[in-house]
Amino acid sequence: MRGFDAAFVARYRERRAAGLAGGEPGGRRGAAFPAPAARGPLSLGGRGDALVGGNAPLRVVGIDTSLRCTGLAALEDRGEGPVFLDCRPVPNPAKRPLPECLVEIADRLVAYLDEWAPDEIAMEGIFFCKNARTALVLGHARGVVVEVCARRRLPVHEYPPSRVKRAVTGVGSATKEQMQRMMQAVFHLPEAPQEDSADALAIALTHLNERRLAARFAR
Repeated sequence: MRGFDAAFVARYRERRAAGLAGGEPGGRRGAAFPAPAARGPLSLGGRGDALVGGNAPLRVVGIDTSLRCTGLAALEDRGEGPVFLDCRPVPNPAKRPLPECLVEIADRLVAYLDEWAPDEIAMEGIFFCKNARTALVLGHARGVVVEVCARRRLPVHEYPPSRVKRAVTGVGSATKEQMQRMMQAVFHLPEAPQEDSADALAIALTHLNERRLAARFAR
């Protein structure tokens, strides 16, 4: 598997700006923000009030669901492409019982939605699991996430993992490390985000690019 060097990232940005990266438009660079604490959130701050082209910004929260570490990320499209707002992991210790893990995920997600007030949700879709127990546990976590979002009347959009990887790296089998490096480069983060946070960022980015592409063809 190839790595993603500076030249590759530069080409990716050029293609996003031209509306060609993975078939998806985009383009605006993220802003600078302070270095985060270890395993803590990367954050740009509160919600902006800017309007672009007379349209309100579209904010999306990306969710990479997992029982032991769910990734959360917030992006906003202000008319010129996705802008980074925040990303963070929601860890659950290995010895924490399943019910307590689910409560932790639900509580942290509720707080995150309160903090960032998204318009839409993007999350990883159901994929094939060889291990039945793994699939069952993931199903519990996904159920909690969907229920929390449904209570907020937030539209939930799902994307298969391979589609997300292909959309942001051009490779459907990209590794966790490659996803981290790409998200760091695309949004000019001071350090690579934690791997589940990076996946959540990639999911949110894929959704915003899909929305922009759909809007372009609808004209």
